[in-house]
Amino acid sequence: MADNMKRERRTVDDRVQDVPEPGDLFPCMTVGIMGSAGGRLPADVRRRVRRLGAAVAKKGCVLITGACPGLPHEAVKGAKEAGGIVVGVSPALNFEEHVTKYGSPTRGYDAIIYTGSGLMGREIENIRSCDVVIFAGGRSGTLGEFAIAYDEAKVIGVLKSTGGITDHLSTIIDMVNKETGAVVCYDDDPERLLNRLEEIYRDHIYPQHLRILKSGSGPDGRLQY
Repeated sequence: MADNMKRERRTVDDRVQDVPEPGDLFPCMTVGIMGSAGGRLPADVRRRVRRLGAAVAKKGCVLITGACPGLPHEAVKGAKEAGGIVVGVSPALNFEEHVTKYGSPTRGYDAIIYTGSGLMGREIENIRSCDVVIFAGGRSGTLGEFAIAYDEAKVIGVLKSTGGITDHLSTIIDMVNKETGAVVCYDDDPERLLNRLEEIYRDHIYPQHLRILKSGSGPDGRLQY
């Protein structure tokens, strides 16, 4: 993160003498990429989502997906090619179910979280684990993830011109006519979209994390009694 963010971190807790790298006080920015796990996936869309995954890695962020095939897995491939860290939130109870029941990928993940909640149930853990969430393409499952993210006031990115429900999200938001506090950004360029989301994180989410640490138990927590 920027130097001013490092300086701000030093005021959180007098016990912290020096914080040279982001992530020492709390996890670095997590970016969720949600989208079509199947159906028609044009080559251009696949390439752009792969670029998006690589951009997440190059910024030093952690990529989170629903541990599914399709567009999210393209992002995983891009992130790993760029040396990033990837976490998958699986609908399965364990590795066997992940592979045999859901036919989900295993390549490219540093960790897979087994929720045992099924395809719909795991969406809550998936979205809540992300600081910002980006949508590309998508069908009914992605629409459910978007509904959770929007209702829970997440910072949301929409990679435009990727087909599926993504091309209709602005209309859906107008139809819902509900102010939740969510921030939604649109762009057809992966890197530019991620840059905008990172700015929002830096200006709003990051300072809030610092305030919480300063007023709470500090970055090392407290012993349970």
